[in-house]
Amino acid sequence: MRRRPRSPGTGLTSTYAVARKWLGERGGMLSGGARSTVLKAPAVLGVGLDRLRRLPLRPSSGRRLQASGRVPVRSPFMDPAAVSPPSASISLRQLLMALGDTLVEVQAAPAGLDVEIRGVALLDPEDPPTAQPGELVLVIGARGRAAFPALRAAARDGATAVVVKLDGPGQAAALSETAAEAGVALLSLRSEARWEQVNALARAALDDAPPGRPGEGAEEGDLFSLAQTTAVLTSGIVSIEDAANRVLAYSRSTDSDEIDDLRRRSILGWQGPEAYLAKLREWGVFQHLRSSDQVIGIDSHPELGIRRRLAVAIRSGDRQLGTIWVQEGSAPLSEHSEQALLGAARVAAHHLVRRRRELSEDLTLTRTLLAGLLEGSTGPQPLATHLGFDAGLPAAVLGFSYGTAGVVAAPETSHVGAAPELAHTEVTNLISVHIAARHRSALVTQLDPRIYVLLPQLPRSVGTDTLRGWCQEITDAARRHLGLPLCGSVGCLVPGLGDVPESRRESDRILDAMMGAGLPIAVAALPDIQAEVLVSEMLTLLTAHPEIRDPRLTALVRHDSRHQGRLAESLLAYLNSFGDVRAAAAQLHVHPNTLRYRIRRAEELTGMDLSRPDQRLLAMLQLRLPPTP
Repeated sequence: MRRRPRSPGTGLTSTYAVARKWLGERGGMLSGGARSTVLKAPAVLGVGLDRLRRLPLRPSSGRRLQASGRVPVRSPFMDPAAVSPPSASISLRQLLMALGDTLVEVQAAPAGLDVEIRGVALLDPEDPPTAQPGELVLVIGARGRAAFPALRAAARDGATAVVVKLDGPGQAAALSETAAEAGVALLSLRSEARWEQVNALARAALDDAPPGRPGEGAEEGDLFSLAQTTAVLTSGIVSIEDAANRVLAYSRSTDSDEIDDLRRRSILGWQGPEAYLAKLREWGVFQHLRSSDQVIGIDSHPELGIRRRLAVAIRSGDRQLGTIWVQEGSAPLSEHSEQALLGAARVAAHHLVRRRRELSEDLTLTRTLLAGLLEGSTGPQPLATHLGFDAGLPAAVLGFSYGTAGVVAAPETSHVGAAPELAHTEVTNLISVHIAARHRSALVTQLDPRIYVLLPQLPRSVGTDTLRGWCQEITDAARRHLGLPLCGSVGCLVPGLGDVPESRRESDRILDAMMGAGLPIAVAALPDIQAEVLVSEMLTLLTAHPEIRDPRLTALVRHDSRHQGRLAESLLAYLNSFGDVRAAAAQLHVHPNTLRYRIRRAEELTGMDLSRPDQRLLAMLQLRLPPTP
């Protein structure tokens, strides 16, 4: 939102001086062409000494600079066999979702959008036109037809995609035809956009990608996914910035008319109109964001081309890591926008900490300890010590699972047919945002196929009714915003972290009963459906132990299967209606005499005496079992 400050050591002159000093220390290792590359790179990338030291160089390739840490760089001093393969990659489709059409447009994609990108490279016009397999090549300084050599060379060397700037519409057709013939994707960068921005965003998307095959789904650190989830929950347009006010991620908007001038210029140039920034300083907005974690509202200013906004600081302790901005579009922001924004800021704090690589191993350890605690394989003390929790304060577990017979997805927004990893990512983000707004210490994790929320250090005033309300908010939001039917369960409140496995087991018992019985509710605690839970567990016992079933009832079910009969179904309806023939017949849509005949026939085939209470009870249970092949 503000102009990025020119801190000492990042200006052009000071960066040159720093680079020259660094090269003086290492001059014997680099060729002249490589030294020239390093001196030019800071002007293009805007990096300081600390970042310059981390950039891998290719001495043998002239001025070309490899800008991604994901693709190992070969040098004359490396054994090629010692170079490890890339640890992660993304698809071109994922990259386009990350960058958005505000920055780039697809001109050609001859191999489709699922091709793999493993690194990002910057190519200066004076560089020898070379590329590495799987790279996204940013052709800097060569507009339009001048980019032909780089485009052909990138295709020859196996690059995945090339990004260029165009001078006019006529150039797009010629370049696209060449790209299609060469089999490489071609993207055009908006003329107002800056190369350093697309480089930073592309690298951030790679950094957030999990190891494995491209397209396997983003992990929890996906800021673009978080921005999109926050946009859904607030009905606004979201951007996430770091502490230097650089745009890290933003939500997608299907209507360009909804985007105001400030957002458009922030995305394209990383800076807003100075008049508006001066107003923000005058109103104390930046001072508020530096000192508070509460949401602040900014009124619309049509004379500046600015719509209404909400903003909240992303904080880790006393340090501000960044800001989330929500712009109002053509529709008003949702009623609970401020609450959603608070939760998003707390979730984003974990992402930005990991992005800085300050606690990446720490977060992995947290997930491992949390899973161990929920499963009962790890005691409470490791997690409590690791996160500074008080293990003696109350805790509880919420569980979530897809699907219940009583919840119908909203057809206009349904994601049920979407890729499972997409649905999982969106649901996990939605749960994380909602619960973080309610309880700062909440932890969210997945233990297939369910998602669990651990609520440690609960105030003693929080009871089951409060937790049920939090759970209901989440399932309602999933149905309303994602079109996903989500079941939620509230595990029992336990006195401390050591009893968390008990709360998780109760949460699972509730979900098992809800999913098995198809109850017309989305959220429950044990007192709400205790009978259903106990019956469900009895049926599980009968399923696992055929020896305790009545063989006569088993024979009756098989008889129906062989003869397409309905004797077992009719007997169960009769028993459920406490022997009221007319009520059971109406439920089955048959004449009462038909039902009486079926009951007599069932008694003849089984030899059961339905006047005996124990036989009626056993029949009511066993006939509830799902039919076996």
